[in-house]
Amino acid sequence: MTIENLIWIMNLIGDIAFAVSGAMTAIEKKMDLFGIMVLAIITTVGGGITRDVLLGNLPPNALKNPFDIGVATVVAILVFLWAKRKKKNIDQNPVTVNMLNITDAIGLGAFTVIGINVAQNQIENPGRFLLVVVGVLTGVGGGVIRDIFSGTIPYIFQKHIYALASIVGAVVFVYSEGLLGTEVAVVL
Repeated sequence: MTIENLIWIMNLIGDIAFAVSGAMTAIEKKMDLFGIMVLAIITTVGGGITRDVLLGNLPPNALKNPFDIGVATVVAILVFLWAKRKKKNIDQNPVTVNMLNITDAIGLGAFTVIGINVAQNQIENPGRFLLVVVGVLTGVGGGVIRDIFSGTIPYIFQKHIYALASIVGAVVFVYSEGLLGTEVAVVL
């Protein structure tokens, strides 16, 4: 499998995971279908759009190639239909909380690595610090915007280790890539 295929698969997994996270947050906040779709989309592409603006990649990739937005929209509709079918309050339900934590963790790891990969491809000789910062921004950015839009204090500013996990993942990737190869570093 080529690195491009691995990154594409990670991106799709991250899209689905963050779209579920955004949609579930919107459902917890009792938003309508439009609100569910907006939170799913912004959670999915918010970090990448922020990264692209920071790196001067304009218009942002999510707007040039709306595949990620399409995936997020479809996932949002499916989550909406699932929640409507359940017809019960899922607010603070242990299944909902666990689903949010799991999908956030999957999306965080995938998008942190993707953010680093984008910076490596766009900037000649980027420093490790820049790569880590851009990776973390890509990983946590959509979740921060999701939380702000939903009227919640962002997870990274609370007791959760969300941002720390992204930082550690980015550092591991950046330092292991040269030693172990890109494919192994991505998996780590």
